[in-house]
Amino acid sequence: MSSVGVCRLSVAVCCIVLLAGCAAPVPTAAPTRTLSSATTAPPASTPAPAPSETPAPSATATIEPCQDDAAALSLDAQIGQLIMVGVDGGLDAAERRAITNNQVGSVVLLGIQKGGVKATADRVAGIAALNPDAAMLAAVDQEGGAVQRLTGPGFARIPSAEKQAELSIDELETATRGWARALGKADIGLNLAPVADVVPPSKKDSNAPIGKLGRGHGSDPAEVTARTQAVITGLADEGVAAAVKHFPGLGEVTGNTDNAPRVVDRVTRADSASLAPFRAAVEGEVGAVMVSSAIYTRIDASRQAVFSPTVIGLLRRWGYRGVVISDDLGAAASVQSVPASQRAVRFLAAGGDLVINASPGLTTAMVAGVKKRAQSDAAFAQQLAASAARVLALKETVGRYDCG
Repeated sequence: MSSVGVCRLSVAVCCIVLLAGCAAPVPTAAPTRTLSSATTAPPASTPAPAPSETPAPSATATIEPCQDDAAALSLDAQIGQLIMVGVDGGLDAAERRAITNNQVGSVVLLGIQKGGVKATADRVAGIAALNPDAAMLAAVDQEGGAVQRLTGPGFARIPSAEKQAELSIDELETATRGWARALGKADIGLNLAPVADVVPPSKKDSNAPIGKLGRGHGSDPAEVTARTQAVITGLADEGVAAAVKHFPGLGEVTGNTDNAPRVVDRVTRADSASLAPFRAAVEGEVGAVMVSSAIYTRIDASRQAVFSPTVIGLLRRWGYRGVVISDDLGAAASVQSVPASQRAVRFLAAGGDLVINASPGLTTAMVAGVKKRAQSDAAFAQQLAASAARVLALKETVGRYDCG
């Protein structure tokens, strides 16, 4: 996410220490087809054409068989696949209700978790048990530096992207494999990283979401492309999908969408050089692309990117068939002017697939809004089925599901 909870991290970050030694590997269960098969949903629509190059590993190669599975789900189960709820520390009653009452299929771990690999794996297993039919996918912001959620035995301290830029490309890829191996042992299937935003040197000190926090891989689009690709590859080599962020980039802004109600980029265009890292990720069929909630006046001046068919459509025109994931639509200041019941609707209607919601108490309202729209709009209902297929394909890639 753009830095959901980074303000809460500021005190805790100084407590993160490098702990030697690794926890014993935690076995990952074989993928199973456990989703409900009620047939009340419309069939999924045909996916966009594949890019000309499809390097392995690919998060989108199994969309076609997943379409049948997604279409067979009830509408409620489809919608549950499109929601990722934030859980912070031990599960409280609101988090439990959000997951169980709405058939939620994904969670993102928030806060600083100090228990290490084994404790994290146990926590994920407990969450998955709340909704065993959903093939639960657990995600985390594990960028490094100021944004590292998981610490403790088995999790090395990860340097910030700014520090990672001091490594060679090969060194970065190798290091990422080690960090990803720990995530895999903890049963984390999706890392909300790397940051692909390109911050100009002149804006580093004024760029609140990336530059000031050392979250960027550099100021040159080609260099950022090479480094983000190394991170994506290192994660994929260990069976962890990446969510490259924050499309179409937060490098030119001043405010942080987590705590500023309106963040505007008046520079970035659909053909800007700064989009190169995202385009490379798309061409490599990265598992997910996270869309920012800033406004890009030179792409779509009337809507926030996360609600813009023009912005999300750019990814599809590039040939992307994977999961488009939102930045936080729950707690972020940038979306508070939009009724909770309409945030997920607007994102999904714009072409998105997976909604991050860091405010579990809003989940029921979001789900109800999506369901109401789907029951009255057949085209929107078809979009939900197609999005559910993409999410299932992502889950298959990381061993959480088998589309057959």
